[in-house]
Amino acid sequence: MLVTIAIVGAGLVGRFLALSLSQSHQVTLFEKGNLADACATGRIAAAMVAPTAESVVASASIVEMGHQSLTLWPQMLNALDLETRFQQTGTLILAHRQDVNDLRHFTQRVRCRHAQDIQTLHNEQIQEIEPEIPPNFSSALFLANEGHIDNRLLYQELEKKLLSSKVTCFEETEVRIDDNRVSDVNNNLQQWQFDWVIDCRGLGAKHTLLKPDNPLRGVRGEVVRVRAPEVTLTRPIRLMHPRYPLYIVPKSDDQYVIGATEIESEDNKAPSVRSTLELLSAAYSIHKGFAEAEVIEIQTGLRPTLLDNEPSIIIKSKHIQINGLYRHGYLLTPCLVDQTLRLLEEQGETIELFSRQQQINVDDHIQRLTT
Repeated sequence: MLVTIAIVGAGLVGRFLALSLSQSHQVTLFEKGNLADACATGRIAAAMVAPTAESVVASASIVEMGHQSLTLWPQMLNALDLETRFQQTGTLILAHRQDVNDLRHFTQRVRCRHAQDIQTLHNEQIQEIEPEIPPNFSSALFLANEGHIDNRLLYQELEKKLLSSKVTCFEETEVRIDDNRVSDVNNNLQQWQFDWVIDCRGLGAKHTLLKPDNPLRGVRGEVVRVRAPEVTLTRPIRLMHPRYPLYIVPKSDDQYVIGATEIESEDNKAPSVRSTLELLSAAYSIHKGFAEAEVIEIQTGLRPTLLDNEPSIIIKSKHIQINGLYRHGYLLTPCLVDQTLRLLEEQGETIELFSRQQQINVDDHIQRLTT
């Protein structure tokens, strides 16, 4: 008899879990909006997998999970036969002359696994890896092991996979969760019973946390997406900035995502003129070709963040709640998906996702609560 599993929330974690579990179980996916929602945080994001850069501000556990995700991303994409590739070309970190001290301070705080993961580059070396960076950047930091995902392509591909898979998808359906029972908020007569319910709603679970003493909040991110055919950058670029770190990440079709790492606010209104000018000015200072770029979108997103800024997987009866990915959605998703499948294995459910030849132990890095 097939095990029945409900996934509530079709963000990045929810989509990967639904497809992975549907290979051996009967899976139903519930989404409050629709699978093609252009405002989904995972579609807006820059989708960097940058554990070394994040080590300056993130906890050791997040950094460790991020390093493991560098290995897990290609395994997970291959296991689901996805065409989207994990691009591991490193991260280049730059600073204008007035911000060189910030770069020096960043270099002192960064933690890397291997000496070759971090390199200090000078003019000619910068030109070798990114020929279009202007020569006024006399030095830079190169984090060689980091990667990124073309997230728009990934979301589109995951949507197609879900709609053509054995997963039963309920879009535009907001639900309540009560242990392993799911009810339609707008139709109390519509209820479903499952063997397992996995809550991946992010901020949608703000008032129904299984551990309410670790409250959930939104952390704002702002991005501008442009099409710049006169620009050719091959890897994510981070730029030191007095207010917050800025980044430029290349995407397909000559597109680039320009954004700020975090703003501690739950305000979801459109970016201000000041923020937009800072983002676009930063891009222009790195490459003059951005002056003629076409602005495609200016968007904000709220990332679900727990009080301690750490991710959490909580189990209560047959209800699993995954939350708190903060600004680390693409950094942590493979590790959290893998850990959730392991937790189900421990409960007696047989799961097959990708090869277990490289055993990864993250038990000490993710909170578990079994009651």
